[in-house]
Amino acid sequence: MSKHQKELDRHFAWFEKKLPPRPAKFVGWVRKPSSFYVRVPLAFLLVVGGFLSFLPVLGLWMLPLGLLLFAQDVPPLQKPLAQGLGWVERKMARASARQVRTRARKQRAVRPSRASLPISVSSSR
Repeated sequence: MSKHQKELDRHFAWFEKKLPPRPAKFVGWVRKPSSFYVRVPLAFLLVVGGFLSFLPVLGLWMLPLGLLLFAQDVPPLQKPLAQGLGWVERKMARASARQVRTRARKQRAVRPSRASLPISVSSSR
């Protein structure tokens, strides 16, 4: 198994963890070598659906998923897809870290410090 195939398997495993149990089981089944005759037509339909994303129901999300399924069986696709997924993963990690920093900054700005709290003097006579 090549380095790029291992990288694609890692991304598929991450994707399967994010799915509910039934779809995750289906994705696991489609990835098995014995599902070749289901995987290739499914990948083809997903790629075509991705190109027809201007139509309702079909979407651009179908294109990368179809290419990932094709990459299981077409080694020349494995390297560019593994590199592309790595790039997307790095961008998502940076965006997530930036979002966490922004939230923390906003919370610090909203939460007043003790020195700036008004002192209330209640008269109990």
